[in-house]
This record gives sequence, C-alpha cells and structure tokens, in this order.
Amino acid sequence: MLVKRWRERRRRSQLDVSLAAELSAKHLSYIETGRANPSPEMIERICDELDVPLRERNRFHLAAGFAPVHPERPLADLGVAQDAVRAVLAGMEPNPAVAVNVCWDLLAANQAAQTFLGGLPADLAGPPLNMLRATLHPDGLASQVHNLGQWRAHVLRRVRRQLERTAAQGLADLLSELEGYGAPEPTTNAAIDDLVVPLRMTTPYGDVAFLYAATVFGSPRDVTLDEIAIETFFPADTATAQLLRSLPGTRA
Repeated sequence: MLVKRWRERRRRSQLDVSLAAELSAKHLSYIETGRANPSPEMIERICDELDVPLRERNRFHLAAGFAPVHPERPLADLGVAQDAVRAVLAGMEPNPAVAVNVCWDLLAANQAAQTFLGGLPADLAGPPLNMLRATLHPDGLASQVHNLGQWRAHVLRRVRRQLERTAAQGLADLLSELEGYGAPEPTTNAAIDDLVVPLRMTTPYGDVAFLYAATVFGSPRDVTLDEIAIETFFPADTATAQLLRSLPGTRA
C-alpha cells in the first residue's frame, strides 16, 4: 500500500514507474497489493523513481520486513556535515541564516539570525523554535511584518508544497495552526522592481527587506541530513544591506 500511496501522490502510472524502475507492471502491481515482497534493492529503486524522502523509505523497508537502512543521527553527530552547516552559517554573516528541519524547527543559527530572533516570547522561543510559527504568530514577529498578508500567503503555499512532497509527520498540524492565525488578506504589496516576494518588517534596528535562498545537501544518506535546509536571508534593498553591516556582534 505504501508504494501505491506514493505513486498516486506523485501522479505516476504503474506502467510509468515500472518502466523507470526496470520491473514489469505486473510485478509492481503485486508489490502494491502485497502479493509480492520487494527486496531492499528493489525498494530503493522504486523510491528513487518516486522521490521518496529517506524517513519514508525506512517505513517501506519496515513494511517489507527489513530493518531501516537509512540512519538518523542528531545534527551534533553528523561530523563533517555538521561542520559544513556551521561553516555555511558563519560564512553568511552579516546576513541572517538558519538551519531548519523539514518542519522548519530551528537546528542552528548564525549571530545575525539570533539578533533578530532574540526578542521572542518564551512560548515561541522553544526549544524547538519553529521559524514559521515565530514569524506568523500574533505574539511573534507578525506585528512587525509590513506585508503580512502577502508573506503569509507565500508561507502557506510553501508548507503545502512541502507536505505534498514529503508527507512529513507534524506538517499537516503545523499548516492547520498557521492557517488559523488571523491575518489581513494578501495584496500584491510589491514594488515595481521586486524580483521575489520580500519579507518586509520593522526591527529594533530599523526597517528591513529580505529575500531568501534555501540550500540542501546533495545525495544524503542520513535522515537528518536529508531533512536539513539552510535558509539565508539576503538584503532586498541597499538600506537593509547597510543595516546588516552595522549590526552589533556580527561579522561583516
């Protein structure tokens, strides 16, 4: 059933997946109905074709009677990968940068990001601190966001895409929570030279405008690493760039 569920999630036909995974459509049908038990190698081939996240692949192996093949270590135990995360975060200074998991729970942050997150109330500051909850919650940063309707609409679309892609546990509840926050209706709120939807907000240091980029690891084999994204907030205008360079405690 897991294979069928993910095949339908990806909107792929049995014939399409069977050809790509180099097995017969009949064999794939037997696997989907439980009449045939796939080998660990076959599970990985099918999951490769369906772009199944590593956490969910482990469920495939368990359902077939095998031990999980993809380990899950905390960030602190990821060795050179943890070093890479820390290096990217530090290298982004003075731009705020955070490492988050699949549900946007904060795993690590550079000094610039900590500066902007330092004033959150205790119930939002965590741990874990959820970046989306902290941004959209009425008691969080929402009151500081100038284009809250526009930014909220963008965030909700992003969470829905993440849920569709990963089926990660906790994302559906997070989406429902975020949708329940009061917010103005989205408007364009866009300057004619905006390249992306910016995050415009007031901070204790002045008004800022950010665009962001997400970085992920290529070819991960660990569940934690598969779910980590490093999100960096770059200045969307000259005034923000100048403000970031003047932040206390950050390295320009």
